[in-house]
Amino acid sequence: MKSLNPPIADWRNLRVWIIGASSGIGAETASQLLAKGARVALSARNAEALQQIAANHPEALKLRLDITLPGTVAAARDSILRQWEGIDLVLIVAGAYHEMRADRFDLKIANQLVDTNLRGVFNCLDATLPTLLRQEKGAIGIVASAAGYSGLPKATVYGPTKAALINLAECLFLDLRPRNIGVYLVNPGFVDTPLTAGNKFKMPALMPAPEAASALIKGMERGDFHLHFPRRFTNWLRLARLLPYHLYFALVRKVTGL
Repeated sequence: MKSLNPPIADWRNLRVWIIGASSGIGAETASQLLAKGARVALSARNAEALQQIAANHPEALKLRLDITLPGTVAAARDSILRQWEGIDLVLIVAGAYHEMRADRFDLKIANQLVDTNLRGVFNCLDATLPTLLRQEKGAIGIVASAAGYSGLPKATVYGPTKAALINLAECLFLDLRPRNIGVYLVNPGFVDTPLTAGNKFKMPALMPAPEAASALIKGMERGDFHLHFPRRFTNWLRLARLLPYHLYFALVRKVTGL
């Protein structure tokens, strides 16, 4: 299959900005890319966690930000450009999760999820797209979720925000790839992270964060557009979404018991 993005053969000295690098997939990806010789900027709200991740890599940049506050994202970008003069890859991993069903809809929490998972990504795009377009090279990756493929129980707000990111990444690819800018859509299934630790239901094919980060990196190295893992779970969801609704709804109820 033809690669939709340029394959990455060597990470050494590539300038990578990971937004949401304090835990989970973001932290593991940062650690693995630092080990591969990339120049990595770590961003998140938790400055102490960033210090711990970069403990053995003093060359890593540590830039605290809150993606819901566009001024903090722009300030971090300015700091990176002062030190690196450019960015080769922006990876937006930051996100929030909260279980919700229709009979317990909470507008405050819903708005918080939208602010982080969707508006926060827009804030990151606003800060980084002008740089990538001016360079006429580089790439941007957006971590959505397999929960965005189709409607699922307990994902009344989380799922729609991730579905929007899938659509967004597809739009970005159509606009940016002709401009020599790569785009990666990342759809993890269940990954063992602080976001999923509170789930009170069985998570099929639960994947350790280091394995998820490795799958993400390998997908970018191949030049894939759509990176999804673990495939024994994500491919099932992708197939299920093609069913007629009466079969899809019946299947989801049977599998989840909800």
